[in-house]
Amino acid sequence: MEYTMVGAFGHPSLIPGQISLRRKKKSSRLPTGATAPYNLSSASRRIKAVDTNSQDLNVHLEARAESVVDTINPVLKDLVWPSPSDETPFWKKEFPTWDVSIELPADVEKDSDLMHIIHVTAEMAPIAKVGGLGDVVTGLARACLARGHTVDVMLPFYECIEKQHIIDLTLITTYNSFHDGNWILTNAYRGEVSGIPVIFVEPSNQFFKGKYVYGGSYDELEAYIFFSRACLEWMQVTGVQPDIIHVHEWQTSALPLLYWDMYHHLSLKRPRITLTIHNMEHYGECRTVSPTYLKETLCSGWLSSTLIRNRDKYFGVLNGIDPAIWNPATDIFLPVKFNAQKLEGKKFCKNYVQKGLGLPVESAGRAEGKDVVNGTQQKVPLVVCITRLVAQKGLHLIIHAIKHIEELGGQMVVLGKAPDDRVEREFKDLADLYNEGPAIRILLMYSEELSHMLYAAADMVLVPSLYEPCGLAQMFGMRYGAVPIVRRTGGLADTVFDIDDHSNSHMANGFVFEGIDEGSLNWALDRAFSLYKNKPDEWTGLVRKAMERDNSWNNTAGNYIEVYNSVRVRDDSS
Repeated sequence: MEYTMVGAFGHPSLIPGQISLRRKKKSSRLPTGATAPYNLSSASRRIKAVDTNSQDLNVHLEARAESVVDTINPVLKDLVWPSPSDETPFWKKEFPTWDVSIELPADVEKDSDLMHIIHVTAEMAPIAKVGGLGDVVTGLARACLARGHTVDVMLPFYECIEKQHIIDLTLITTYNSFHDGNWILTNAYRGEVSGIPVIFVEPSNQFFKGKYVYGGSYDELEAYIFFSRACLEWMQVTGVQPDIIHVHEWQTSALPLLYWDMYHHLSLKRPRITLTIHNMEHYGECRTVSPTYLKETLCSGWLSSTLIRNRDKYFGVLNGIDPAIWNPATDIFLPVKFNAQKLEGKKFCKNYVQKGLGLPVESAGRAEGKDVVNGTQQKVPLVVCITRLVAQKGLHLIIHAIKHIEELGGQMVVLGKAPDDRVEREFKDLADLYNEGPAIRILLMYSEELSHMLYAAADMVLVPSLYEPCGLAQMFGMRYGAVPIVRRTGGLADTVFDIDDHSNSHMANGFVFEGIDEGSLNWALDRAFSLYKNKPDEWTGLVRKAMERDNSWNNTAGNYIEVYNSVRVRDDSS
């Protein structure tokens, strides 16, 4: 759930004083925001395949895998299984071209009252993605395009953006934008990303130079103040007057102030502003953005008085996911495709990831309804946790889960980066301790490709956040058949409902715990493992139910359209 301020938000009288995919050939570079690659083959970080002491077992697995693949898709008979010793990790191989620009849903009903919307943002998936903000911008923009609206995204032209992901990149405007006493020569380029028209703003100074989206040698606050003004300056220079300027997060929060204080009194009369706060943490808050958090944000934090004063302009809108980009039936990153009706491919995705990371592999076939490995029955659930390693995400619970899942006889993969060096060192020590073993893999990096594979491979996805503005991991997991295990907070409470909550049984789709203590987490994990191992038919039904839940932007974009319509100007008056 995101919260959106609309209308005159940003007008000086309302603000407290302390405002201080169109996918081409895959590049060998890591996605934006990643650091040095996690080399499975390096001497310092080698992940060894577990010795099963049975050469016959490996032959058995390959033979059974081949026979089952034949029943799923004859083309997959040539599937090459990965290994930790491969020179190129399996998630860095070449993938087919993914042209999502032609996949805007054709069956979406077009809105009758159309408008022009410009998103001003610091992130956009997949070309400038660090977290969920990038997914939200891309998903919402594509959903509004599908409903017939005119949509543009304005994005800094980061030096790290891989230009091969941009279609028809063209210089369209050269102009000056004022900053810190000087006029800065600025170029604006237009291109297409994931079917969305994008305007890239490139200043001639040092702003937005560096290897990653964030963390360059420039002052980020100054850079985003410049970007906010440069977007308005471009609209004024070109005469573009959208109905809605939708700004996202703290990086572009200066734009409403600049608009109402200056540009609205110049030539930009038509636009109205919406601001989406994706994470209150970045605004000095210590809590989450969610349906239940609406009340909490009104009574705590330095923004609370402003939110109370503008309560009629403060809305909670649940996020969605893009069903074209996140679709296990068409996902180019998966070795085998699957859907809720045909789950056989998910088993292969699990085996594929297990073999690639050197984890023990269950049988690719089934006998008498139970997995059989080397003559013994095994049911080994795979849990994934894909997250930024920050305090908000419940670091102590993630660390405890690593230990408890191993004790329960399960497997776990953690994928994520820690911006704090101390946290990074702590998880590096855990990786050194566990990555040689048979149950745990901790990969201190981010890879969009690997995240898709992990969701597809997982039996469960763990999201133990202390607070969560909305959360996308649980939605991605459900879409790919990974049953969510979450703490009841924010957007997690709005999308995941416990299977043992009989008052809400028709919505039940996962496992929920309340506390921030290890015992509460254990209670959820133990119940999930018990159902997985002891009631396979019920588990399969839960997987299908989770996959069939509609968390798409097609289902939620209408709420944003309602917000836009509530503030837009119907004529040229101000």
